[in-house]
Amino acid sequence: MSTLATLTQWLTGEFDNQAQAFNQPIWFVHLRLWHRPFPIAIDGHPTLFAEQANALYLNNPYRQRVWVLKPTEQPAQFQAQYFGFRQPDRVRGAGLNPELLKRITLEDLELLPGCCLSIQFQNDCFTASPEPDTKCCFQYNGETRQVVLGFEVSVDRFLSLDRGVDSTTGQALWGAVMGAYEFQKIKQYSSQE
Repeated sequence: MSTLATLTQWLTGEFDNQAQAFNQPIWFVHLRLWHRPFPIAIDGHPTLFAEQANALYLNNPYRQRVWVLKPTEQPAQFQAQYFGFRQPDRVRGAGLNPELLKRITLEDLELLPGCCLSIQFQNDCFTASPEPDTKCCFQYNGETRQVVLGFEVSVDRFLSLDRGVDSTTGQALWGAVMGAYEFQKIKQYSSQE
């Protein structure tokens, strides 16, 4: 079960944290999260488009990104390299409307240096954490922002540990500040969706 194909299948789908948001409304907003197969396999590796939205405002999604999932030389260990979009508005809404992804080319993507996760399989789930001594930074509204990435995924559950931090103080600003966002898979996508 610790194969790259299994990792890709478990990550692919539509996710929702409704139960968590209902039980802890002060700390967790109700989100919808999409991980769709990307029409271009970068360097021949499984590639996913990711996007999320507040469940009340599904037509206003944010955090568009691409993950390239790669094997390593170690068994049951993988990497996820993140890419951003030069023009995120061109794919905004592709979680609900994957047709938008068909017009994207490699030139529309930009590598996000330092935004690479090491992934290990253990205890029936894949756990992803940042590589040592790296900072994941990206541009947003003309400013450099930093995010600490991480996740755990199993067959029907995705825990997001992503949190934005102040690049000077390291203080958490948004995201998994009070713990992981706990998503349940509500739909599995095939490689054609």
